[in-house]
Amino acid sequence: MEEKVKHTGGCHCGAVRFEVYASRDLDVIHCNCSICVKKQNHHFIVPESDFKLLQGEDSLTCYTFNTHAAKHTFCKICGVQSFYTPRSNPDGKGVAIHCIDPGTVGNVDITEFNGQQWEESMKNDVSIRQRSKKS
Repeated sequence: MEEKVKHTGGCHCGAVRFEVYASRDLDVIHCNCSICVKKQNHHFIVPESDFKLLQGEDSLTCYTFNTHAAKHTFCKICGVQSFYTPRSNPDGKGVAIHCIDPGTVGNVDITEFNGQQWEESMKNDVSIRQRSKKS
């Protein structure tokens, strides 16, 4: 297991800032569900305990739909979603790779996830739920 590093990031306007502990080399999920396609939500998942909101809680708002399990938080000033709580991992955070500050990310591997067939895909890929568990 690769050692975790501290990544920092945030939204476009700077109102929302966070830090997250994850590997230097990241496995990023490309999901094709309706909202991920519209937002180009390419993200990696970490346990809640490895994520810390540094500032901007009062600048966040939340959008939910369908099952309302996923919490799509975004900055109400600039509209950028830099992280969210995924339906697949309600005990973790999905962090947008493009919102990480430069300098700490090494290699990026892509995992395609068929979110258009969410229930079937979750049955077929049991590793997704493990991403928010402490390693």
